[in-house]
Amino acid sequence: MTRCYAILITLIAITDIWADGAIKLYPDSKGEKAKVTITPYLADSASNTGIAVIVCPGGSYSWLDTKIEGISTAQWLQSNGINAYILRYRVANVSAYILGYRIFGIGNKYPDMLLDVEAALKHVYENSAMYNLDKNMIGVMGFSAGGHLTMSSYLYNDTPYKPTFLCPIYPVVTMSDKNYTHKRSRRGALGVWGQNNKTLRDSLSIEKHIDGTCPPVFLVNCKDDKTVKYQNSVLLDSALTANNVNHKYIQYNTGGHGFGASDTKGTEESRGWKQEFLQWILNLHHALR
Repeated sequence: MTRCYAILITLIAITDIWADGAIKLYPDSKGEKAKVTITPYLADSASNTGIAVIVCPGGSYSWLDTKIEGISTAQWLQSNGINAYILRYRVANVSAYILGYRIFGIGNKYPDMLLDVEAALKHVYENSAMYNLDKNMIGVMGFSAGGHLTMSSYLYNDTPYKPTFLCPIYPVVTMSDKNYTHKRSRRGALGVWGQNNKTLRDSLSIEKHIDGTCPPVFLVNCKDDKTVKYQNSVLLDSALTANNVNHKYIQYNTGGHGFGASDTKGTEESRGWKQEFLQWILNLHHALR
């Protein structure tokens, strides 16, 4: 129990690291909804490409890795002329994951996180002139469970504010395949009772809902990922290919999980994804002009 509390305190600490300038997406709300924010990291005027990326950190839909998959990623994008917006979306919360109080039905769960990324897209689109953005280049990038949310931001989005490109990095994909499902993320998203609902699991299994309308996708993972089985990305790649979706899939042999945009985590091989992404996104932007 002592170890559990130590982990809880550590995770609460890392999920509280946020830059100044966070914007509340539900300013008139209270409770957990009031904590949902988007934090802009804007490119300077001289280097601004007009590209915008909403960044969704991972954390098994139970906490948010705001440092490596949030701030470090946003700063890297910003330094390369890309406007980044870190989304602090609703999750089950660390205590729900470690202490298990969600057995009583308490806590955030789907569709809370989907509504939050929709609200983020709405904010960015409606303020695109102020941010000096190209509306044809507003996308979502997410890591691990945030990668699942990235794909959801288009597939399950019924609003007019849809992303024009998607970048799931070592993503959670399936919620139904018994061999490959990341069960912690499924429980975080669906709750203790919802995780056993076959209809709900199938409905949120990304690979089952790809169609030809999906925007371009940049997908990366590592074969030695011990957290989210690499076959999640294989399932997504197969679905994208079957539906003729414009996408790039890079599978590295080494790098593991959770390296984000770090200059030290992962391996030299896996850290190459950043340069690959920059080339891909600039080519995409050029093609759309």
